[in-house]
Amino acid sequence: METDTFSMIKKIIADSDRIVFFGGAGVSTASAIPDFRSPDGLYNQTPAGKYSQETMLSHHFFIQHPQEFYENLRRNMLFPDAQPNAAHIALAKLEKQGKLRAIITQNIDGLHQKAGSENVIELHGNINRFYCTGCQKAFQLNDILRFVDSVPKCDSCGAIIRPDVVLYEETLDQEELMKAVDSISHAEVLIVGGTSLVVYPAAGLLQYYSGDKLILVNRSITPYDQRANYVLHGDISKVLPELIR
Repeated sequence: METDTFSMIKKIIADSDRIVFFGGAGVSTASAIPDFRSPDGLYNQTPAGKYSQETMLSHHFFIQHPQEFYENLRRNMLFPDAQPNAAHIALAKLEKQGKLRAIITQNIDGLHQKAGSENVIELHGNINRFYCTGCQKAFQLNDILRFVDSVPKCDSCGAIIRPDVVLYEETLDQEELMKAVDSISHAEVLIVGGTSLVVYPAAGLLQYYSGDKLILVNRSITPYDQRANYVLHGDISKVLPELIR
């Protein structure tokens, strides 16, 4: 880690009260939730001959193969016992100090809220929320866990229940997207962490930042490293608490 860069970022954070954080799957790996695209990620764990994760997490697969969809969801996407890690806690602390204006996340695990953050913009929804595809009745994760081997059905109308997340082939929630655009465009400091920045339209949100304090923290190189004002390569669950300390 570059000592001078680290010190400069630390001062920038200390001096600003208009910070926005934009994060991806790498924020939650320290909470034992796998990411998608790393060598050990979910997309590289699908056995040969099986459907790809992109397929199994798609809208058409949910409609055509609900049993297999839910089997995969239970196996790879549900983490009811996951707890916030040091990165989540550091961001919640920064928000309570009045310095962090918003967290924009590509994650669906709800760990930012669990850590105490309040202004969380969830681009891809939340896997702890579910709703009936028929009557729109809301359900929570605990309601779904009762269906151990079967497809969850609504107790009011009998229709299939689905997770309140954005599946492949579906568009992002426009209200959440506009909140993200507004937050980024008004940020003095934009911290981007734990994301490969290859998933669009989420990665495209960075174009709305016009400031000169774009800080990038990620384990590996991203397409935006050359455009960032400050870059740190490392585990965000270790780097972020030190920056905010």
